[in-house]
Amino acid sequence: MSALVHDCAPAPTFADALAAWRAGAHDEARRRCAQLIEADSCNADALHLAAVLALDGDRPAARALIERALALREDPNFLVSFALTCDPRTESDIAMAALTRALELKPDFTEALNNLANLHDARGERERAAALLERVVTLEPQYAVAHYNLGSVLFGLGDCVRAESELRRAIELAPGHVGAWNNLANVLIAGGRELAALALLEHAFTLDPDCVDILTNLGVLLRNAGRMDEARNVLTRAIALAPANAPALSNYGNVCVDRGEIDEALRAFARALELRPDFADAWSNYGNALKATGNIEAALAAYRHALARDAANEAAHCNLVYATQFATDDGMAILAEAQRYAARHEAPYLAAAAARANLPDPHDESPVAKRRLRIGYVSPDFRDHCQSLFTLPVFAQHDHAQFEIICYSSAQPDGITARLAATAGLWRDVRELDDAHLAQQIRDDRIDILVDLTMHMAGARRALFARRPAPVQVAWLAYPGTTGSAAIGWRLTDPWLDPPGVPGIDAQYTERSLRLPDTFWCYAQIDAPPEASALPAVTAGHITFGCLNNPCKLTDATFAQWSGIFAALPDARLVLMAPPGRARERLLAWLAAHGVDAARVRFVGFQPRTDYLRTWAQIDIALDTFPYNGHTTSLDALWMGVPVPTRVGRSAVGRAGLSLLANLGLLELVAYDDTAYVHTVVSLARDLPRLAELRASLRARMEASPLMDSARFARNLEAAYRLMWRDWCEAQPGPRQAQA
Repeated sequence: MSALVHDCAPAPTFADALAAWRAGAHDEARRRCAQLIEADSCNADALHLAAVLALDGDRPAARALIERALALREDPNFLVSFALTCDPRTESDIAMAALTRALELKPDFTEALNNLANLHDARGERERAAALLERVVTLEPQYAVAHYNLGSVLFGLGDCVRAESELRRAIELAPGHVGAWNNLANVLIAGGRELAALALLEHAFTLDPDCVDILTNLGVLLRNAGRMDEARNVLTRAIALAPANAPALSNYGNVCVDRGEIDEALRAFARALELRPDFADAWSNYGNALKATGNIEAALAAYRHALARDAANEAAHCNLVYATQFATDDGMAILAEAQRYAARHEAPYLAAAAARANLPDPHDESPVAKRRLRIGYVSPDFRDHCQSLFTLPVFAQHDHAQFEIICYSSAQPDGITARLAATAGLWRDVRELDDAHLAQQIRDDRIDILVDLTMHMAGARRALFARRPAPVQVAWLAYPGTTGSAAIGWRLTDPWLDPPGVPGIDAQYTERSLRLPDTFWCYAQIDAPPEASALPAVTAGHITFGCLNNPCKLTDATFAQWSGIFAALPDARLVLMAPPGRARERLLAWLAAHGVDAARVRFVGFQPRTDYLRTWAQIDIALDTFPYNGHTTSLDALWMGVPVPTRVGRSAVGRAGLSLLANLGLLELVAYDDTAYVHTVVSLARDLPRLAELRASLRARMEASPLMDSARFARNLEAAYRLMWRDWCEAQPGPRQAQA
């Protein structure tokens, strides 16, 4: 009888377990480690590998295994793995001690150096982290993760040039490293190179469509590029993947604000702040949404919350300065907030010397001898934006023989951009330039007078002007107020916005006020507008008032004035512009508190310009706002034949109605107190023949006025520039020299 032969499987080896782990067969690696440990509980290598395999899902188990391995052998690799089992929030000291000991045993252990650098970075010790990572990439130039970490740390230190180089090297070594693509995009965004960053993020999205960081940043850049539907889609995806991701929620809210979905935006911001109450950007964005509903006091509170959590948040402070003007007509209070902004955000630039090559050379002996001045205009709104109603006519009328016009545009280009560019001597798209590089470009262009068209509104580049790249810097057009900046020497205004000789008027501004002879604004229609319609009251049988200003101008002071009008005219109706939802509900409740029944009020939403202008066909009289009067909206109403009686305030923005009506020869529609305002409006409403006459004549009256005389306005503006330039030249020491 033959003997039985048993087929015995070979005993597992550590090499087999290690090979399975490296091949990604983690379950097989775990099984082999378990067999090895069962066979020999003192197999330190198997204990270590089992710990590494447990790190992702069971940190306590990993900790227990690695401690057993270390008890058997103090190995640098074991110490690095032990550090990974430490809670970074409560055990960073223990982790650092383990890594330090690993480096004592193996001084050039790059993995230990890299992980120690990460711990220092998490503590905010970025210089130390950078030094360690520099050593890592010197020892191991092919270590992609170390290049990624070094680039990220350098970015945190503000060294964008070296950060970009390291992150590009990380991508070269590991093309699928999504974090490196994302952080490289962040570096480019910080440098103003959003188009290049967008291309990077779109590629990163193809690598990992579920990376929330990629989706969030991609949503931001798609929004900035005007691709709102795509932005909304990717941010919606980010929130679906990570419902507790506050940045994704905040950026989604921004897109909703842009799309007029204010209620949805408010919900997104509220959720972001519930998750992260210290999230300054979300507070600032929340303020913008509240402002869009007309709740200006709540918006101001939100901006202040943002600054309480991050005093260096420049966007929030800009928002606060601008929004303050909707809440008060106290010019000194507005000035104080603007100066607080300048002291906080502009001081470092103002402390540095202004390096410029311009030479004092007025050459004003005769018109022929005058040197051609270089005028630079800076704006994010050289596009289909209400600002273009004023820049297009003026730029077209500039005397290009005497003034070289250079425009610095950070606008997303459109058809209006092309029309504006055709009126300039030189057009520069500066979306990809940060403030420092743009300042150098302006110096290289030898700009004599640099004009800020934005002040504290969206897209402002206050740090650019604080660098003082031009010898003369001027604020104009955004709104007739103050920047609060010592870097802006002049502001343009007119005799109505800032009546000369009135005590305290000029003290409200850090800039010197230069009053143009007639008007601060020169208005034109960009495209063929609708014709003015017949007076609606004739067929409706009642007066319809309207206010199509942004709801942020609809203050309690405004409604208090209007209440007397509606009390005197019980059949009158009102048309307001506001987004659907809570904004309208709030305005109706507020009006009801002032005695205006909801049945008398009708709303329209934000509309394309042609549709918006046609809305004026439904309105007999435009009601002005207080303390911030209508500006462009009032000009639009007047163009469509709708008179705009005004209540004059103490601040420049509260005298806009006065300026417009004075230039039209309609001072009888100007009131200086609430009682007079109610009387003026009610008297006009009861005089249908007068209303009909105004309806028929206002457009021609505007066309014949300084408000639309672009050639006259351009000559006045150019004379102002000459005066400013001569003033600067005369203030410079030494002899005057010709400038090449």
